[in-house]
Amino acid sequence: MRALSSRSKTVAAIGFGQMLAWGSSYYLAAILAPLMARQFGLPAVAVFGMFSAALLVSAVLGPFAGRRVDRLGGRRVLQNSNVLFAIAHLVLAFAQGPVTLALGWLLLGVAMPFGLYDAAFGTLVRLYREDARRSIVAVTLIAGFASSVAWPLTHFVEVHSSWRTACALWALLHLTVGLALHRYGVPNVIAAASHATHSTASPTALKPKVMWLLAAIFAATGFVFAALAAHLPRVLEAAGATTTAAVAAASLVGVFQVGGRVLDAAWLKRLHPFTSAKLATVLHPVGAALLLLLGAPLIAVFTALHGAGVGLMTIVKGTLPLALFGPAGFGQRAGLLEAPSRVMQALAPVLFSLLLDGLGGQVVWITGGLSLAAFAGLWWVQRLTHTPVAAPLRTDPVPDPLPTSVPDPNSG
Repeated sequence: MRALSSRSKTVAAIGFGQMLAWGSSYYLAAILAPLMARQFGLPAVAVFGMFSAALLVSAVLGPFAGRRVDRLGGRRVLQNSNVLFAIAHLVLAFAQGPVTLALGWLLLGVAMPFGLYDAAFGTLVRLYREDARRSIVAVTLIAGFASSVAWPLTHFVEVHSSWRTACALWALLHLTVGLALHRYGVPNVIAAASHATHSTASPTALKPKVMWLLAAIFAATGFVFAALAAHLPRVLEAAGATTTAAVAAASLVGVFQVGGRVLDAAWLKRLHPFTSAKLATVLHPVGAALLLLLGAPLIAVFTALHGAGVGLMTIVKGTLPLALFGPAGFGQRAGLLEAPSRVMQALAPVLFSLLLDGLGGQVVWITGGLSLAAFAGLWWVQRLTHTPVAAPLRTDPVPDPLPTSVPDPNSG
């Protein structure tokens, strides 16, 4: 019971820490960017461009952040991210013009790779090795409610005070709640050398070609995620829905993201992550085909399938590399695999907006095609790694890592 309690405490701490990190970064621009632009006499697209630049900074720093997790263990990195997030929000809160506003967004981009899923998943793999999958799923279930908490909170503070106060509040939350969660909820250990070097990956799985393919798959799905996150209501309107119906249907995405993660936790957890990955990439094209064929009456179905696919893919980005390559060097590898996806996520809102203007509702042919390309890529990776089609995920569950780990002498 002690081991179960310790793992549950760690998962809860990282999960709520992720809710704070995502809510104060990815979900910030949707509420505050137009207000910031109005304050400084800028077009809204200029502030969204600052956010895109932050994502590019995050992509560049991702592998370095992963190496820090591999070397130091996750607690120090996650605590440092809270300080970085707080500094970024304080710069935003006290910005005096476009230059300092841009600096605040860029600093937010510096914080992201040290505090978002890559670092969190790397931390869990350092602690639980091949048995980290269930903890990864549990963390995403908690963090999946980030938008549901962050958007109302940010909007409430802004309405009753200002966008500057909202940024200052996020800084305060990182310096209090975030630091406390990671300081007292995440074990301060580095896995013993025998575990750090152990890997269940086959020689074939370690070929660079597999890394390149996975990076391309994650980049394609990342583009679809970011494009629809920014423009889903417009896509649904282009399919024939009213504005009210489009907004209502789009609001279901978060619910079905969590639903997809529950599906993985309840049913898919005993199967190889390839199963979850292929399901994640095929759901959006199925929904796109239904939307193209039947139009507005199917907008809720399209949203549900898309949201469930996004929810599953979030988990896959942690569990599939772990299953293929093993836990050794997971943090750096996760940063490398996610870097192209971050670049595509930075470019997607602007590129997709242009495509949407030109193609209207037919634009989902592009997102559906990208998802199908990712689906085909997964079959190619599975063939290269000689993974059986219906292979279960074989792991050796480990208890709490503390008895088999050594203290981190470099951490306080």
